[in-house]
Amino acid sequence: MAGKFYIVATPIGNLQDISSRALDILTNVGLILAEDTRYSQRLLNSYNIKNQLASLHEHNEEKSINKIVADLKHKDIALISDAGTPLISDPGYKLVRELKNNDFAVIPIPGPSALIAALSASGLPTDKFCFEGFLPKNPKARQNYLHKLRTETRTMIFYESPKRVIKTLELMLKMSGEHRKVAVARELSKKHENIIMGNLADVHKIFVTKQEPARGEFVIVLDGVTTEAENEIETAKILKILLDELPASQAIRLASKITDVGKNKLYATALNFDSTQD
Repeated sequence: MAGKFYIVATPIGNLQDISSRALDILTNVGLILAEDTRYSQRLLNSYNIKNQLASLHEHNEEKSINKIVADLKHKDIALISDAGTPLISDPGYKLVRELKNNDFAVIPIPGPSALIAALSASGLPTDKFCFEGFLPKNPKARQNYLHKLRTETRTMIFYESPKRVIKTLELMLKMSGEHRKVAVARELSKKHENIIMGNLADVHKIFVTKQEPARGEFVIVLDGVTTEAENEIETAKILKILLDELPASQAIRLASKITDVGKNKLYATALNFDSTQD
């Protein structure tokens, strides 16, 4: 009988967060696949689990698939990541897809997840949300990515590194405005866990003035655009199109008729376009 493939969630910080079911599986499978075997060995050692570890990471996943498939024909295998639930911003998707295509049993062992932990304690809407993972490293690509999300109505969750967290908050402030709500979670379940919630301007200021150190692992939870803000974005879009084709006074007059927004407010929006271009 072919073995089972277990996707096992492990602690994101506090080792006590691992489940008894996860410990039982890690003890009894024939092989454990880990992103960083040295890091994962510390987890096994802390629970006196003596089992074989093999490396599976983004650079060797594809070439390891055939061997893993062969091994799985005669023994159970577990996959763990450095922390949290495997495959979430971690390797493993290509392997799991191949196993599913070959009718192997793939069994998730649920447990810690940094994005869910941050969302649950963010104070932001949890009924609808989307996970965006790590933003692009390239500044221009990161700006373009956030620009595409400017009208997203669901709560958005991002992972970010200490080196880029301030720059990312700056871009979010530019794209979403100073009043948009955000929560920044750091070192979840660890000794220095901290979750800061407020509007983008205030939270950004906290990090810029070093009231909060940019160290550790970050999860950013950004509120989605409200209906009112969504309407403002659409109004600004209409006004911009008209301004590109018509004199300002005529563009504002037509935009007011189309959107039912007052001319004074549209004039202020038009001035904001000018200052942004400068």
